[in-house]
Amino acid sequence: MERVGVAGLGTMGAAMAANLLRAGFPLTVWNRTAERAEPLRAAGAAVAATPRDLAAATDIVVTCLSDTPDVEAVLFGPDGILAGGRQGSLVIDCSTISPSATRGFAARLAERGIGFVDAPVSGGSEGAQKGTLTIMVGGETAAVERAQPILAAIGTTITHMGPIGSGQATKAVNQVIISGTYLGVAEGLVLAMQAGLDVQKVVSALSGGAAQSWVLANRSGRMLENDYPLGFKVSLHRKDLGIALELAREVGAALPVTGLTAEIENGLVRRGHGADDISAVARAIRGWSGLPD
Repeated sequence: MERVGVAGLGTMGAAMAANLLRAGFPLTVWNRTAERAEPLRAAGAAVAATPRDLAAATDIVVTCLSDTPDVEAVLFGPDGILAGGRQGSLVIDCSTISPSATRGFAARLAERGIGFVDAPVSGGSEGAQKGTLTIMVGGETAAVERAQPILAAIGTTITHMGPIGSGQATKAVNQVIISGTYLGVAEGLVLAMQAGLDVQKVVSALSGGAAQSWVLANRSGRMLENDYPLGFKVSLHRKDLGIALELAREVGAALPVTGLTAEIENGLVRRGHGADDISAVARAIRGWSGLPD
């Protein structure tokens, strides 16, 4: 097995790293906040002091970071992956970042003989923990084939979408679609409550029909309880919608529902709910309808 490194041990990255360790990969990890690496160290992973050291100790580095500037800093900073990487090594970026920036990062790494695959993931914290993530992959065929065993340890639906940047563009589509789904479920549940229906029966009745969705099955309870423990942060989804809206401007696509969701999430962030799960968009629908929010 190739030696694997993971840079970024947030909610998603730590769970993905644990699955790679369970799959038997020799694993080294790095995180800006060093104490987040301790559970993985206890489970058998090595811990690097910097991304440079991480790259020097491994053959393939998986990055799972919050935003485009974070990925750029970890790749190209003074103690970044480029400084420690070797010709023939590979970076798999599982962050959700700009497709155009992704293409630029890949070109800069290629100048040093380092391969790059963009592989953003979907499936939430549950999918990361269970190793059942959906992974949208962009990159050259040989690099994607080399990445396949690592991706198979963290996900179950892995699709090569095309050249570099295609994975990130597909993830933008994913975030656009789920924004509409979250809003639709929130509106439907509020309508059911205001109409005096037994909302649990409504969810059960709809679960076998055309309205069924992952959001209805897994997040309707949070919306009904008006309690939104962390799954995927509102603030991170708002960042993702910014990427999607930027791509839409570049290609000439109209995204009215996405624009509305972005404004709702702006309001939630301003009110201090940026760390809530994305299902907290129901707060806005509830509030506009006269329900506690």
